Amino acid sequence: MSSLHAHHRPLGDTGLMVSPLGLGTVKLGRDQGVKYPAGFTIPDDAEARRLLALARDLGINLIDTAPAYGRSEERLGPLLRGQRQDWVIVSKVGEEFEAGQSRFDFSPAHARRSVERSLERLETDFIDLVLVHSDGNDLAILQDSGVYETLAELKRAGKIRGFGLSGKTVEGGLLALERGDCAMVTYNLNEQGEKPVLDYALQHGKGILIKKGLASGHACLGAGIDPVRASFELIFGHPGVTSAIIGTINPLHLSHNVATAVAVIEGTP
Repeated sequence: MSSLHAHHRPLGDTGLMVSPLGLGTVKLGRDQGVKYPAGFTIPDDAEARRLLALARDLGINLIDTAPAYGRSEERLGPLLRGQRQDWVIVSKVGEEFEAGQSRFDFSPAHARRSVERSLERLETDFIDLVLVHSDGNDLAILQDSGVYETLAELKRAGKIRGFGLSGKTVEGGLLALERGDCAMVTYNLNEQGEKPVLDYALQHGKGILIKKGLASGHACLGAGIDPVRASFELIFGHPGVTSAIIGTINPLHLSHNVATAVAVIEGTP
């Protein structure tokens, strides 16, 4: 069975070592307002536990969650009991999802409350990486809200080990890296506009997480071409990329994604 155990790499200068693929967990927490091509059923605890065990066996140690992912955080707490040392946990601040709608609050007070709530839900003393969950106004959030300064204080206090931005613009991504540890950017076969953020991260030793690497399940190409392989060749072809977050709840897809990523990273057919 192909595994990513031998391919863990540093997340910028945070001191964290992460697998080149991370497991996104929006599908553990909510099935409303998600942009996937097909519907799905939120897995029960037994299914979720098996999926997490498989991910760990495949060498994945990076797990991505958020308050906006419905019940994702509060489910992960019990599911990961006794395994804290095996996982690098990424969560977020700024976006809440209530009654089928997103709302945003980037105030320092909300950021502090949000991180404390995430610590309780995840049953942990610290979160490895906290990202600001942008609504698209990246520069205004970083320059005017005080949220980044608050995350820096929480890092100094030991509540989080690193912070950054899950943004939507090049300008936001560049400022996020200049003043923080990591940026999460969209980069796939259809969208490569944020590539300058990857270039900057490479030059300055910062962490990059890729979101929508498989275009939220919409990646498709001509006959005879594996869209997952083509996607990973693009993503891992850029040396500034640390890890790609893939949000599957299908064990076969997870295994295929890992095998494909290993083949691309090792340069095998």
